[in-house]
Amino acid sequence: MPAAPHDDIPDIEAQPGHLIRRLQQFAVALFTDETQGLDLTPVQFAALAAAHRQPGMDQRTLAATIGFDTSTTGGVLDRLESRGLIQRSASPDDRRVRLINLTPAGVDMLGTVTPGMLMAQQRILEPLPEGQRRTFMQMLQRLVHAHQAGRPGPG
Repeated sequence: MPAAPHDDIPDIEAQPGHLIRRLQQFAVALFTDETQGLDLTPVQFAALAAAHRQPGMDQRTLAATIGFDTSTTGGVLDRLESRGLIQRSASPDDRRVRLINLTPAGVDMLGTVTPGMLMAQQRILEPLPEGQRRTFMQMLQRLVHAHQAGRPGPG
């Protein structure tokens, strides 16, 4: 027996969560397109960039900075370390805490991938009129900051 139609089911194309997820898919595809051959994901780039901005940060701080849970971040760091892009060392204050630093190869990779990453960001915003891009970015930042305020990261 066919299911009865439900007129109260909203159009998924009008829901912010669905549209944000779709835009994120496009953002990853554009990043991949602009950084072809470098074998780096957007999350790996975020980890490298965060570690570069704050050398010696611990894994928990890095996870919070890039918005991932610590176990996912650990896997990202494992892959970066196996490629020689980061180095983890024990904290002198607490040997259970691993401090993260970019290697020279990691600094080189960050410099190599950054132009493609920036081009991907431009391509994401390209459909918007130039005068609306800054407003859109401000609204995105406002939403992210409001939802992360006082809450632990995902996971």
